[in-house]
Amino acid sequence: MPKRSHSETHKMQSIAWLRAAVLGANDGIVSTASLLLGVAASGAEQSSILISGLAGLVAGAMSMAAGEYVSVSSQSDVERSAIAEEKRELAENVGGERLELARIYMRRGLDQALAEQVAEQLMEKDALGAHALDELGITPSSQANPLQAALASAVSFSAGAALPLIIAICTPPAMLTPAIVVSALVLLAFLGGLAAKVGGAPILPAVARVTIWSALALALTYTVGHFAEGLIAKH
Repeated sequence: MPKRSHSETHKMQSIAWLRAAVLGANDGIVSTASLLLGVAASGAEQSSILISGLAGLVAGAMSMAAGEYVSVSSQSDVERSAIAEEKRELAENVGGERLELARIYMRRGLDQALAEQVAEQLMEKDALGAHALDELGITPSSQANPLQAALASAVSFSAGAALPLIIAICTPPAMLTPAIVVSALVLLAFLGGLAAKVGGAPILPAVARVTIWSALALALTYTVGHFAEGLIAKH
């Protein structure tokens, strides 16, 4: 019987996009829920609380987008510069570059003869691509688009930030604080567990980490708002 072709799908293939999406959503939930709690603890009216939450959503999304755009753009500039330098070195000393590539394979465990043969064959096919991958660690899939990364960060943050904001809109003022706290922690625990499951990591430690740190952020912000109310009242 003919053997079936072997195909593997590893968890690591989904980690990069999942981590970015969950991180953005987590930031949106924590920052917006904390902001809502802080303003609510200061004794502000519900309309002011909602305006603050909406402003926080827009500001946070733009901050995430700008930060991601600058970060990915800087990374892309460095990668382009490194590839241009490697292209120049190949043009000036192709023999030395072939030896350098062979030494990389020797450090990975190949014997010298095989390493030189592999380096020669790969450089005959795509010398720049071989050096970009094995010397610089740059692959086409690793080269992110700055605009795409910025948009993805803004969308994931906005999606997370919208959740506590919707809770605040739908909740009576008397129940606002507990509703925001409970809903935010439940959502964050769910996202932490989902990310762990898809990534093949233990679920409970991931849920515990995100819940504990998020609860701390919510508590600190609420405390700041509460003391701010007292200071304003005295003046």
